[in-house]
This record gives sequence, C-alpha cells and structure tokens, in this order.
Amino acid sequence: MTKQTEDIKVIREMMEKSSKFQSISGLSLVWAGLFAVAGAAFAYYILHCCSFIEYGKYTFYIKMWILLADALAILALAVGIITFCSWWKAKRNRATLFSKVTLRAAYNLLIPLAAGGAFSLVLLYHSEVTWIASITLIFYGLALINASKYTVGELHILGICEVIIGLLAAIFLYHGIVFWTIGFGALHIVFGIIMQIKYR
Repeated sequence: MTKQTEDIKVIREMMEKSSKFQSISGLSLVWAGLFAVAGAAFAYYILHCCSFIEYGKYTFYIKMWILLADALAILALAVGIITFCSWWKAKRNRATLFSKVTLRAAYNLLIPLAAGGAFSLVLLYHSEVTWIASITLIFYGLALINASKYTVGELHILGICEVIIGLLAAIFLYHGIVFWTIGFGALHIVFGIIMQIKYR
C-alpha cells in the first residue's frame, strides 16, 4: 500500500510539472520590485520636487509623458530580467522555457494586462491620472490570478494582494504612488524572497 501511495505521488508530481511552468525565478521578482521602487521614486520626484519642468499649461502633459516613459522603462526592465532569469533557471533544470504551458500562462497573463494598459491610456487621455495607480494594480493582480493556474501557487496569492492594494489605492485616491510602490515594489520583493527560498 505504501509503494502504491508513493507511485501515485510520483505520478502526480510528474503531471504537475508537465502542466505548470516551474521556472519562475524568485530572484527576478526581487529585481523587478527594486526596479519598481526606483521608478516610483523617480515619479515622485517628477510630480513633487521637479521645478525645472514648468511651461504653464503644458507642464501637466510634459510630466505625464515623462511618467509614461518611466513606467514603460520599468516594465521593459522587469519583463527582461524575469525572462532572462526564467530562461537561466529552465536551462539549469534542463527544461524548455517556451513550451505550451508557458504560452498558456503568458496568454492568460497578457489579456488582463492588455485590458488594464488600454484602460489606463484612456484615463490618461482624459487626464484622469489619479485612478491609474489603482487600475494598474487591480488589472495586474487579476492577470496574476488568471495565469497562476499554469504556474506556481504563490503568484495566485500575490495577485490577490495586488488587487487588495489596488482597491486601497482607489479609496485613498491621492496616494497612488505609495500604493504603487507597495504593490509593484514591496510585494514583489517579499514574494520573490519567499519563492527564492522555497524553490531554490
């Protein structure tokens, strides 16, 4: 009976490995969180401490374009480091990074992300910038929850935390950068450390 139980356990583990993307690096999440903190600090400086960008009625639009470039740069750095670390981990474990499971996870991740990004651009177009922090956090959390069924369970919990932080950002509407720093920065660092220790 014990041998049968062990065999079932082995089969279950093999099925789980074949149906889930296991190569996410906790260290890459830590780096993504650090990039987000740096980006949030830069955004705070542009919004509250930067006095040389003052061109009357154009000041708002100039700052918004700078902040958009800041967000895109942080996104590119985060995606780049996560992809590289996942590729390195997959290579070390003799696994394939771009498999059917990876594509399913990416597909389920990108749909809510694309919707949230498009919605944020619409809000930016209407100069409703105070809601952007909340919207990005909520849609990012939903994206993680949506993709988590194809990867590690910690991403599901991270997604729920991101949604909660996003809702708090909607309540405390004029403290968006603080919640953005917590959601994209601190949570990534904390969960990255947990995953690095657990899956090392």
